[in-house]
Amino acid sequence: MDVPAKGNILGRVIPARYILAILGSIGMAIVYGLKVNLSVAMVGMLNHTAINLATHDEPHETASQPSELECQPTSNSTSSKDVDGPFLWSSEVQGIVLSCYFWGYFVSQIPGGRVAELFSAKWVMFFSVTINVVCTILTPVMAEAHYIAAIIMRVGEGIGGGVTFPAMHVLLSKWAPPAERSVMASLVYAGTSLGTVISMLMAGVLTATLGWESVFYVMGGLSSLWCVLWIFLIKDSPDEHPLISQEERDLIITSLGGKSDDHSHKNMPVPWRKVFTSGPFLAIVVAHACSNWGWYMLLIELPFYMKQVLKFNMTENAVTTALPFLSLWFFSMALSKTLDWLRGRNFITTTTARKIGTLFASVVPASCLLALCYIGCNRAAAVALMAIGVTCIGGMFCGFLSNHIDIAPNFAGTLVAITNTVATIPGIVVPIFVGVLTHGNQTISAWRIIFFVTIGLYIIEIIIYSIFGSGEEQPWNNLTDNKTDSNPEEKPLNVDERTNV
Repeated sequence: MDVPAKGNILGRVIPARYILAILGSIGMAIVYGLKVNLSVAMVGMLNHTAINLATHDEPHETASQPSELECQPTSNSTSSKDVDGPFLWSSEVQGIVLSCYFWGYFVSQIPGGRVAELFSAKWVMFFSVTINVVCTILTPVMAEAHYIAAIIMRVGEGIGGGVTFPAMHVLLSKWAPPAERSVMASLVYAGTSLGTVISMLMAGVLTATLGWESVFYVMGGLSSLWCVLWIFLIKDSPDEHPLISQEERDLIITSLGGKSDDHSHKNMPVPWRKVFTSGPFLAIVVAHACSNWGWYMLLIELPFYMKQVLKFNMTENAVTTALPFLSLWFFSMALSKTLDWLRGRNFITTTTARKIGTLFASVVPASCLLALCYIGCNRAAAVALMAIGVTCIGGMFCGFLSNHIDIAPNFAGTLVAITNTVATIPGIVVPIFVGVLTHGNQTISAWRIIFFVTIGLYIIEIIIYSIFGSGEEQPWNNLTDNKTDSNPEEKPLNVDERTNV
């Protein structure tokens, strides 16, 4: 392929692969930010006074043991009252509105992964962000019409959100040299936490100052700017990019075994039987599903725990909920860089690196939730524990979440679509589960049950992934292996032999 005369433009400023990683990270931040903003905005959308009266959620039900079952508001909480919103949505309706995002998320992932592999991951990602922007901007009008209309908007956002991980996995499999895979994957996927912290802070401030409608108009409008940059700066592979330097193109292609965009594997069917009988892949499925339960518990329900149990007002709620996701971003980048450094010097294998990242993302949050069950209304301790737990969840980005590309780079989009589809089930169940348990019972005792269930799932993740997880490329990733099953030897971790595909 001829290299355009402008081929050195990006090389002089910033490598093209990191332009991809940065814009990919911002894209993930937008999708996650537009997903979680409703969790914060809903605090200002609901008429809490009327809802509490309708559900008979009176203080006298737990007044006999306030220190154990119900925290008392602080002076800051009572002096800064939150204005009630217009919606009389019961806790069950709230749970449905929050969980319906995952209905669309659930159905779009596997088709999105195959479309990204067969056609264009760039345009799949563009579709994801665009539909989220459109549905976000329309949310206030639809919510005023009926909560069913708001549900439709959330399902639309979920359809777009479902294809983000498959699309980015496909792009990373073509753009990320194996030696930089953990760092690039962490940079991209840590955007989810960066988007979360920005969204929660913006949503809290906008709701308190300009009204809940501004959350959707402002955030949706700003996010549309990304779409323009993505169209002009991103290509599906280094071979297609007109502005990449020849040196960087050669670096990427050589590190990936000679070709960055070999089209022959696109006609190769996914080896479904081998995929679903692969121990390392099934370990990722279990880890992803269990971890997502804890992730969505903190991502979606944390604002409600802070409001209902710890009695934080809206501004305090936004700050204390959002800041841990910022520390998560820094932690995930530091951990991924450290693990790549250790791997590059052969101190640890890729398998060990993935397990270390996953252990950080499971052991620490589980321990924090266990402690949270027994500290009562100690707000400072609760905030500290939640901050530590959320921060360490960042280990998943360089843990199991990068593992699909290790074991089968040619089917990375499909594999992450499968695991993320299964891992979407917690996103559907968690809001409904919490809504049912806390209906008329917004107390520490109710949340203690929720936390223990989460801890149990983290324990399952720890055991299964520690035993069966692997960072080795699997034989069924290779075209000839899929046809003959004749090559039992696993390839070295940092060799992605595209020439055989």
